[in-house]
Amino acid sequence: MLKLTKAIFIFFAFSLLSYGQLHAQHGHEEEKTHKTEGHSEEGESHTSDAHTDKEFNAGEFVIDHVSDSYDWHIVSFGSKHVSIPLPIIVYSKQPELHEGQAFHVFMSSKFHHGHSDYKGFRISKSEAFKGKIVELDAAGHEIGTPIDISITKTIAGIFVSIIILLWLVFAAANLAKKNKGKAPSGIQNTLEPIIIFIRDEVAKPAIGEHKYEKFMPFLLTLFFFILINNVMGLIPIPPFGANVTGNIAVTMVLALFTFLVTTINGNKHYWKEIYNPDVPWWLKFPIPLMPIVELSGVITKPFVLMIRLFANMMAGHLIVTVFIGLIFVFGSQFGPAVGLGVSPVSILFSVFILLLDVLVSFIQAYVFTLLSAIYFGMATADHH
Repeated sequence: MLKLTKAIFIFFAFSLLSYGQLHAQHGHEEEKTHKTEGHSEEGESHTSDAHTDKEFNAGEFVIDHVSDSYDWHIVSFGSKHVSIPLPIIVYSKQPELHEGQAFHVFMSSKFHHGHSDYKGFRISKSEAFKGKIVELDAAGHEIGTPIDISITKTIAGIFVSIIILLWLVFAAANLAKKNKGKAPSGIQNTLEPIIIFIRDEVAKPAIGEHKYEKFMPFLLTLFFFILINNVMGLIPIPPFGANVTGNIAVTMVLALFTFLVTTINGNKHYWKEIYNPDVPWWLKFPIPLMPIVELSGVITKPFVLMIRLFANMMAGHLIVTVFIGLIFVFGSQFGPAVGLGVSPVSILFSVFILLLDVLVSFIQAYVFTLLSAIYFGMATADHH
């Protein structure tokens, strides 16, 4: 049911995105038409151009809010943007363009929200490097990207989640020491049932009574990291609101950790079932059909983990932003009164999706952890 609801809303989201892009394109065509009408209507043309420039683009609005960025945007008042600048850390491949300096560290506010260059760098708006930091030659032309290790919004969100995770763990551990022999209280009372659930309902059944303890630290870290970032992404107030688990690079790293732990701990029986499974010989020779299928399964398992978490969390952010964007779409098309009339419906649907995403946040953290435990169990299972 959750998947069907998400699918319907995703279809609606992409329909709105397409509409916004087509409308923006239509606006540009109108702009060109106005420019060719003649100098006698120059005043009217300028008025129309100004209106077109301010036309709301639903596609850009949605993509900007779910994508990573070099600053932490808070609010905008017309052309005035309020944001938290983040550190830019780049290594130039051509230091001769920067007075011999290769390593550069400065704050993203130097770019003035992407409208200015700084020390031979800029946030590109070209199709090839859109949204990335590029180097400029002496004439101000883009010549490529430097080695970029900047602290973006996603990375800052990861740091915040790590701090919260460490605080929760150490606070619960200290309370457990103080309350030894007593009933748990405070944060210990919150975390202990979750830890016991992961141990008794996930790790033990999937890995086994005698082998699960080795993997518990990783499984608990994985679960709480994903859960904290999922929930943090639903709170639109800094230092929360970063779409960490909706970033495919983050989910790829998490999936690779699971893949590496599985590969390193795989026993002889595990690898034997991949390269020499117990199937009829004609499925292994002359064409190694089953070994190819088994080996492809080793690769697709982390891939599925990566895509599932990314798609579910990105979909939630995307749908909420689309519903908020509806207010401005109707307002720009039919006037402010219509936009105001649509706003209660859009806000109600946005709240509904946010509440649904709270449930999805827990489910996705559980599913990722459960599947990781199952893969560990498969890799360490004894031959019978």
